[in-house]
This record gives sequence, structure tokens and C-alpha cells, in this order.
Amino acid sequence: MSNGFDRTLSDEDVLRRRASLLQRMHLDGILLLLLLILATGSLFILYSASGKNIDLLMKQASSFGIGLVAMVIIAQIEPRFMARWVPLAYVGGVALLFVVDVMGHNAMGATRWINIPGVIRFQPSEFMKIIMPATMAWYLSKRSLPPSLKHIFVCLMLIGVPVVLILVQPDLGTSLLVVTSGAFVMFMAGLQWRWILGAAAALVPVAVAMWFFVLHQYQKQRVLTFLNPESDPLGSGWNIIQSKAAIGSGGVLGKGWLMGTQSHLDFLPESHTDFIIAVLAEEFGLVGVCLLLLVYLLLICRGLVITVQAQTLFGKLMAGAWTMTFFVYVFVNIGMVSGLLPVVGVPLPFISYGGTSLITLLSGFGVLMSIHTHRKWIAQV
Repeated sequence: MSNGFDRTLSDEDVLRRRASLLQRMHLDGILLLLLLILATGSLFILYSASGKNIDLLMKQASSFGIGLVAMVIIAQIEPRFMARWVPLAYVGGVALLFVVDVMGHNAMGATRWINIPGVIRFQPSEFMKIIMPATMAWYLSKRSLPPSLKHIFVCLMLIGVPVVLILVQPDLGTSLLVVTSGAFVMFMAGLQWRWILGAAAALVPVAVAMWFFVLHQYQKQRVLTFLNPESDPLGSGWNIIQSKAAIGSGGVLGKGWLMGTQSHLDFLPESHTDFIIAVLAEEFGLVGVCLLLLVYLLLICRGLVITVQAQTLFGKLMAGAWTMTFFVYVFVNIGMVSGLLPVVGVPLPFISYGGTSLITLLSGFGVLMSIHTHRKWIAQV
């Protein structure tokens, strides 16, 4: 006669046998399909945006491969086990940011990379986009909610240290995304509206202080250019003017793949990184942009579904914050390229060239898959 323990094991065996291959690998089929669609489409766009640069295309494809491997590995880790290592990841991420400030690699006037000659070059600040929401979720999931003033202060300190180090590099775009990812966790943890309204009221003096004491001259110029791009059409306004020209010239159906003039004639700077959606709009038109936005929307909706279905507080906070941070990622890039926001140097997720960013994004979706696919086993423990 079997006891309750044997019967439980038997039920688990039945569940495992019925599970599909993707379920046994702890992968979410919907997320995986959408990510592969983005990966395939991005390589076509990047090939055109980079001027048919095969070497750059192969580097991006390699980064996709590494990112997919990282995603699969992370998806195997139970969220409970993952949460135990979050503090170490935070300390390691901050330490890498210190290394960047001390002996980082300088390129285009910014020191954002750690370069090991002949081995690897990577941007540690990218990792903080996923480490920060994980740290906030780990900290707040162990406290009574809504968070008290003491816990809010600790959260702000945890956010502030890496943000200051990233601002020094300087990298305003990444620092804003790191702040946003941490703020989303605090909001989802039930932050009281009086604190939210107080923070909103404080934005004005903070913005004034940043203008005079934090922002570099080129960052100030970006804000002024956003307000009036035509004031310096051949200088600081060149990027956004050419970007809007590329977007508008694409029309509804676009000029066709490899037929864009703004990027191929070098009118559009940074066409393979920050302004790559302008290339997409010129060559594939409004239809192409809408299809890309549809894939992004489906990814965000799936992330929100996973957030709702998460069965632990850490999982809910982490999944929700990462999903909303991804939305901000997309919104900021498209907003700045179309002239609705100042240019802050945020790449378009999965489409823009950038190995560290790509691996970080896929790792983040690996966390989402882990939260979603381990939920049944967590409930039984």
C-alpha cells in the first residue's frame, strides 16, 4: 500500500511525463517564439543599417547565441535559489562599475567598458538593468509591505550607488533605466501615493540641480536640441532631423530592404545602434514599424501575464519590474528617435547592435521563464 509521499511522487512523475519538451526545459514557448522572431528580423535590419557589414552581423549573431544560452541556463534556476545570490550579484555589479571608473576603456568620449585585449569587451552598467530590479525585489520581498520610510530610504541608497557610478561614466540613458527598474519594484510593492506624489514634486528641484551640477555640456545641448532641433540643423540638430526625414520618407510600405538612402548615404548617424528604427521605418515603412511594435506588445503582455501568475512575492516584483522596464526601454528609444523625447543614448531592444545589451535582455527573459515555469513546484514546497 503506497503512502501519501509515494502518491505525491507518482503524481509528479505523471506531470513530468505529460509536460512538453519546452516545459521540461523550463522555457516559455510564447516568449521563445517572439524572441526568435525579433532575433531573425533584427539581423536583416542590422545588415542594411550597418552598410552590409558581415563582421558586425556575425558579432551580433554570436551575441544572440550567447544570450540564448544564458537565457536557457538562467531559466533552469529556481527563483528561490536565484534570490539567494542577488546580494552577491549586486555587490559584484557595483564592483565592476568601480573598475570602469578607475581603469575602464574610453570610446567616443565616454568610459563605459571593461576591455580585456584579445578576450572580451563588455559594458558592466548593462548588467545593472537586471540586477537592480532583482535587488529591490529581494530586499522588499523579505519586509512587510507597503514599505516603511526606513525601507524606502534603504532602497534609494541601493539605487543611488550604482546610478552615481554610471552617471560618472557618463551614461545618462542607462542610469535612467536603472532608476526606473528600481522604482517599478517599489511601486509594485505598494508604495504609498503620498510618497509617489512627493517624489513627483521633487523632480523639479532635482532636475534644476542636475542641469547645473550633473549634466555635461553635450547632454544639455541634447535637451536644447529636443526643444528646437532646427536651431542648429548642421550641428546638434542633425541627428534628429535626419532621423525624422528617414522615418517620413518610408511612407506606408517603405522603400524596400537595402534601399534606404538616409543610412546608406551616411546622412543618418548611429544608424546601426540608437537610430536603427529610423532605418526600419525608411525601408519597411509604417507597416514594418507596426509589426515590430506588435511583437514588443506581445512580449510585454506575456510578461504581465507571468507577473500575475507568479506565486511568490519575489517573483511578482521581479517579473513586473522587468516587464515594465522593458516597456520603458522601447518607449524611450522610439520617443527620442521620433523627436518626442531628448536623445539619451538608449538602444532599441534586440534590434540595435550591442553584445552586452543583448545578453542582458535575454538573461532578463530567462528570469521571466524561470518564474513562470517553476511556479507549480514552488507551490508544492
